[in-house]
Formats: sequence, C-alpha cells, structure tokens
Amino acid sequence: MTIGIFADIVGIVGVTLILIAYFLLQFEKMNSNSVSYSMLNLVGAAMILYSLFYHWNLASVIIEIAWIIISIAGIFRSLKRQRAVGQLDA
Repeated sequence: MTIGIFADIVGIVGVTLILIAYFLLQFEKMNSNSVSYSMLNLVGAAMILYSLFYHWNLASVIIEIAWIIISIAGIFRSLKRQRAVGQLDA
C-alpha cells in the first residue's frame, strides 16, 4: 500500500466520523454540546487534514483547520459546563 492510498483511507475514515456525528445530531441521538460530538468532529477533521497533506487543496485545509479549532473550543466549553454542573451538585 502506498502512502497516497493510506492517506486516502485515513481521509475517508475522517469524513465518515464527521458524517456519523452529523447524522446522530440530526436524529437527536447526540447533543451538540457533548464532548463526544466535538471529539468526533475533531478526530474526523484531523484525519481529513492528514490526507490533505498528500493531496493538497488549500481551501479544504483552511476549513479543516477551522473545524479543528471550533471542535477544540467546543470540547473545552463542554468540559467547563460539566465542571460547573458537578460543582453545583456537590
């Protein structure tokens, strides 16, 4: 297997993760405020970004970097919310 084919497979798995997250969100099986939703998006975007280093497309790189940044912000926001709720319960 060449590195290009491997990069394609990684990218396809990344796309699949993002689509699964979106599907679960639309069918109310996942909450957009959950860490798992943001993690699926983060990992998926990182995998797509990896594939883009072997099949360069500047516009796609920009959107995947933005997707990663937004996902990281969502993870921190969710964790902060969970900590605040945990402190209220104590």
